[in-house]
Parts: sequence; structure tokens; C-alpha cells
Amino acid sequence: MVKQGAIRLAMLGMVDGNGHPYSWSAIFNGYDPEAMKLCPYAAIPAYLNKEPADKFGIRGASVTHIWTDDPDDAIRVSRASLVPNVVARPEDVIGEVDAVVIATDKGHEHVERCRPFVEAGIPVFVDKPLVDNEADLLVFADWVQQGKAIMSSSCMRYSKEFMPYRISTSSLGEIRFASITTPKSWERYGIHALESIYPIFGPGFVSVRNTGSAERNVVHLKHRSGADIVAAASSDMYGAFGLLQLCGTAGHAFVQNQDTFYSFKAQLQAFIDYLRTGERPFPWEETVELMKLVIAGIRSREEGGREVALCEIAPALASGGE
Repeated sequence: MVKQGAIRLAMLGMVDGNGHPYSWSAIFNGYDPEAMKLCPYAAIPAYLNKEPADKFGIRGASVTHIWTDDPDDAIRVSRASLVPNVVARPEDVIGEVDAVVIATDKGHEHVERCRPFVEAGIPVFVDKPLVDNEADLLVFADWVQQGKAIMSSSCMRYSKEFMPYRISTSSLGEIRFASITTPKSWERYGIHALESIYPIFGPGFVSVRNTGSAERNVVHLKHRSGADIVAAASSDMYGAFGLLQLCGTAGHAFVQNQDTFYSFKAQLQAFIDYLRTGERPFPWEETVELMKLVIAGIRSREEGGREVALCEIAPALASGGE
């Protein structure tokens, strides 16, 4: 871990449909508005341009190195997000940085993207979802058991609009039903829906049943509290990202996630705090349970909508979730 001094970060990887190297690097470093206009994801300059200059930067940390799967992307990110060093291979940052960020959201790639850095003892932040299959979850669990510094989360864990209900739902009584929505695939964006509701309900998810299709996932989650939660991930449902509904015995709530910049910055700040203190912002076991929910949703869909118990999926949780 990095106890003192400036933290140098490498931003590594870029896949279709994910512009995090642009936005995350800009949150640390600031950005060049003219160069950012060339970002292929119009939403990124749109929300960056809303923020005053003093909102950019995370104290004591900066992105100093960039590598992307397409070398031309790295040059564009470097110019737009003020990253001074473009490297030819991701491994070239070993010895040059204090931690790496794997900025891709295809879970089945993450073990191999992370392996060189984990083996070199470099702390790693992995974009959501950490994994999308049981075998890879076991690899990460083993690495963490060995004491490797690995963290992964969805920015939705840090949504300020959802925060009041993470603090307390007592005004709603006992929660009986909840729903949460997201566009895109369950494999890549289901974790956004799951990590939106997980801090509200806490550990203790029991089973998952996905009665949808690869394009239209409708996922019924059961929690030990007795609550039923439906998470919907539909490929083209871009008009309904982060719509949270909570229905209780004494009241209800409906709220929409809106401030992407805030959620991303809080997420990245949590990683920097982890590097400084060595203390996780939330237990690793929560990440394991969340990945089991992702995996169970895929397994259920592939098996015709079978209800999949979380206890079917390794590794076993020491307490709480099963």
C-alpha cells in the first residue's frame, strides 16, 4: 500500500462501449476541453463540462501512464485527460507506478488483465464487474486470500441520490419489494443494478432467477430479510438507467441516479483512501456476494429460468450471504 507521497496511477485497457479511461483520468488530472471533444462517448464531455474546475483532482494522486487495446485511443486519452506517458504494453508500467486501474468492463478478461500486476505486488482497481464466471471468481478470491490488494466496485455504490436509503429505510417500514433498472447487458451492466441495491439490503441474498433473455434480462432476487427485488437489464433501455423503487410496509420511495461525476469521483477516492490506509471501504465478502449474483443471473438464464441458490456458487462465504 502507498502510505505517503504522491500516488502514480496507470489507466489500462479500453473496450467497446466503455469510455472510462477518458472520464476517470480527467477526474484525477483535469482535462483539455478541445481535445475532449474528440471523445467518442458524447456523454463524457457533456457531464465533465458541467463541473467547475475546482471539482477536478483527487489530492495526492494522478494518472501518469495510459495504455489502451487500440494504441490510437491511448494517444487521444493522453491529450484529452492530460496523461503524460503513453506506453506500448501494459506491463511497461511495472516499476513506474504505485497502482493500476483496469478500466474495462468485460469480466471474463479481468483475471488475465490483472495477473501481471497482482503477481508483481501492485495494487489493482478493477472496473465492474470483477468477473462473470465462477472459475475467475475463485482466482481473485485466492489472490485476496494471499493478501493481494485488489478492489472492484460499481460507481452506483456511491450514488448520492441513493445515499439516504443506505443510511436508513426506517421511514418505509419493512421493505417488501424493490426494483432497479439499467440498460445494456446483464454481463456488463447488471452489476450497476446490483450494487445500487446491495448497500440498502446488505448481505444475505439467497437466490436468483432470470426469466428474461440475453437482450432483456428480468432478474428476481430473494433476500433473507424476506424482500423480493427485481433487477431489469435491457439492452436498449437507455432512458432508464438507475431508477430505484423501494416499497415498504409504511411507505415507499422512488429515486433516480443523476450525478455520474459525483459517483465516479467518490468511487475513485475510495480506492485512493484504500491505498493510503490499507483499510477496505467495504468488506471483500460483499464483492464476492455481488459477483455470485452476477454469475447466478447468467446461469439461471442459460438454464431456462431456473432459480439458482447462491450457495451453489464457490467460494463459500464465511458469514452473511448464505
